[in-house]
This record gives sequence, C-alpha cells and structure tokens, in this order.
Amino acid sequence: MMKRAPIAMVLGLIAFSASAQLYRWTDEQDRVHVTDTPPPASAKNVQKKAAPAESAASQPPVPYELGQAMKDFPVTLYSSPNCKAPCAHAREALNKRGVPFKEVQVWDEDTNAELRRVSGGSEVPTLVVGRSVHRGFEQSGYDALLDSARYPKAGVLPERAQAAPPPPPGYAAPGERPAEPVEAEPERPRGPYAPKPPPPAKK
Repeated sequence: MMKRAPIAMVLGLIAFSASAQLYRWTDEQDRVHVTDTPPPASAKNVQKKAAPAESAASQPPVPYELGQAMKDFPVTLYSSPNCKAPCAHAREALNKRGVPFKEVQVWDEDTNAELRRVSGGSEVPTLVVGRSVHRGFEQSGYDALLDSARYPKAGVLPERAQAAPPPPPGYAAPGERPAEPVEAEPERPRGPYAPKPPPPAKK
C-alpha cells in the first residue's frame, strides 16, 4: 500500500491542476491579490478565474509515426519563383497528404549550387526525402518516396495549406529588370531664412 501512495499523490496533483481555480480579490488596504484558495470574508471585488492551461497541452500532439518520419527523413521541396504549374502540383500533393515540408527557392548561384549538391541536377521541382531524391513532379513517385520514409498514408493526417513563398528580394523573372530602389527626395530646409524655390519657368 505504501508503494501506491506516490502514484495517488501524482494523480491528485494532476486532477488539481486540471481543475485549478484562481481568485482575484482586494483587501482592506485596496491591495490586489490572486490566490488559488478562497479569499477571506472581508475581501472585496472577488473574481473567479480558471487557471491558464499549459501551452503544450493546448496544442494537439504530433502523431508518433509522423514525428519519427520527420526526424529521420525530413522533406524539402526545391522550387523557383518562375516554376508555376509543376511546383504548384508538387506543393499541393504534399499539403493534401499533410506532410510538413521545407521549401527552398532556387534562383541564384548559391541556391543552384545547393540543389546540384543534394540532387545532382538543376531541375525544379525536386523533392528530397531524407537522402532520396525525385526530380520533377509525379504523384506516384512522390507517394512511393513518402511511403518508403514511413510517412502516414494519404487521408490519415489533416490537409495542410502551406503556400508558395514570396519571391526573394531583388529577384526578376527572365526578361525583366530587377526593381531599382527609389531614392528619396532630399528634404528642403524650412523656416523664415530658408531659400525660396525657383519660380516656375514661363511658357
């Protein structure tokens, strides 16, 4: 019986924390108190509030199978700002299956070098699951790669809505010039002694 006492205490603490009640009240010197026990009879402005729940408890837990797959075989989608339909289909396939993924936009020398290093090519979209690579988009190929990494089957996880990332700053589509920064007009001095602007030219 003594060995069960700590378990009973733990269960009691859990039950208490789940139904904790807080009291906010003011004493005779108008000092505000917040306690988990009822206030004295002389308390004023008594308010009852539920104790805030733990942030971790309010978030739904990640299924074990998904968490293990994310740890062992992280998913990365390589796209580019000018890749429209194929990259949209690839993104939609991952979202519908509920697979969390990182998206990398390939648009400069550094990101091109990264894509060639991980995939051996420069085609987008490219899906990388762990160390496995699939170039281009093909639904059956994506499913086979995710199945081999033990990601939950389609329909098990809720669908996600991860959107395409915005174009990188300074990016310009092929045939377009990058947007040039607009220079701010210098502020003119003000006051009674400030030089007057030149009069408009006569036509």
